[in-house]
Amino acid sequence: MAQPITGISSMATRRVLAELAQRFEAAAGGRTAIEAVGGVDAAKRVRAGEPFDVVALASDVMAKLEAEGLVLAGSTVGFVRSAMALAVRAGAPKPDIGDGEAVKALLAGARSIGYSTGPSGTHLLEVAKAWGLDPAGDAPRFVQAKPGVPVAALVALGEAEIGVQQLGEFLDEPGIAIAGLLPAPVQSVTTFSIGVGARSARVEDARALIAFLNAAEAAATKRRLGMEPA
Repeated sequence: MAQPITGISSMATRRVLAELAQRFEAAAGGRTAIEAVGGVDAAKRVRAGEPFDVVALASDVMAKLEAEGLVLAGSTVGFVRSAMALAVRAGAPKPDIGDGEAVKALLAGARSIGYSTGPSGTHLLEVAKAWGLDPAGDAPRFVQAKPGVPVAALVALGEAEIGVQQLGEFLDEPGIAIAGLLPAPVQSVTTFSIGVGARSARVEDARALIAFLNAAEAAATKRRLGMEPA
């Protein structure tokens, strides 16, 4: 049996990749094996020389990997765009996040705030600092999820009163309720890109998979899972 088309991605795109890869297998035959881990860890593994046929990470990270010769030159294309949302524990009142001032007051008064190691977490910390909050000095309130652990888990377990992460990471997670998408200036939409790993031994198969993942027919699945086609 032929070896599967291998890949690595951040946790943010794991659901959409899993569903679309399964369809690719049914349509084209063969197998795929795309591993989802924390984005920071995924980039480290690519840089450490692990061979992957496809790599799917935030677009800025993909650009760096391509520049470093770790992703095949010219193979990187946009995959999905992902907006940030806020969630609370299931059964808790949904807070007002209608505008920036409401979110500012919420962050200032929340008992604990869960955030990710990915782009959404980086942006949240930047906004908090701009608002005069001190995430580093207020570490007991700002709770960073460990790589590969969804912020939703922190909220569901009560380790964070509110959680901020990309919408797709919150959908269908047990024990939480989504309050909605965040407004400006807290909102930041992350583009995730996908490309062929420089060490791939199945370049044409990898290209075929990427084309399938970005076909027009995939758009509805991306939207259902909380994302937009890139």
